[in-house]
Amino acid sequence: MQAPVLFEFRQQRLWLSGQRCLFWEDEGLLLLSDLHLGKSGHFRKEGIAVPGAVMKEDMQRLMTLIQHFRPRQLVVVGDFFHSRANVELELFRRWRADIEEQRIVLIRGNHDILPDDWYRDNGIDVVEGSLSVGDFCLAHDPADAIPGRYTFCGHVHPGVVLNGLARQSLRLPCFYFAKDHCILPAFGRFTGLATVRPRTDETVFVIAEEKVMKIV
Repeated sequence: MQAPVLFEFRQQRLWLSGQRCLFWEDEGLLLLSDLHLGKSGHFRKEGIAVPGAVMKEDMQRLMTLIQHFRPRQLVVVGDFFHSRANVELELFRRWRADIEEQRIVLIRGNHDILPDDWYRDNGIDVVEGSLSVGDFCLAHDPADAIPGRYTFCGHVHPGVVLNGLARQSLRLPCFYFAKDHCILPAFGRFTGLATVRPRTDETVFVIAEEKVMKIV
């Protein structure tokens, strides 16, 4: 795992990881968004061939991050799971049993439609809407940002396009720090990217080959 990059922001120490998550040192939070666990199984159930290792790789990455940062809380700002229950969620049950003492909080996203007792049985505290942390806010959708509070959110799966010579270009996932909110990159590898176009007064860190680099 590549070393995370320290970003001191609004008197907070944020460690940006090339594994598409953020460790908020001052609060002891490992913050991530849009895992979409079970998405590959959902596609296979619909007859679309998707490798079965996709979810296992994401779960292993998350376990490594928990062991590295040792957070007080793991907070997912929406779309922890992709859809209704499927066989892949049994893998999550076994994974959760290995870290049953780790507190997990989910800010419910639009894809988090499993029954409430499923989350409860798997040790996940579900929050509706948004969650206040000091002077900050955590929410799934940037539209749910609380006025006057800087909000960490997801939902968008942000990416930026970098142009090179000979009309070459790359679209890379990023951490997008706008004026009143930060959109986290989608943690899940089996997700798309939505291109964002940052202004000069905004800050963007791209993720390339698991390295975090500031571009604006």
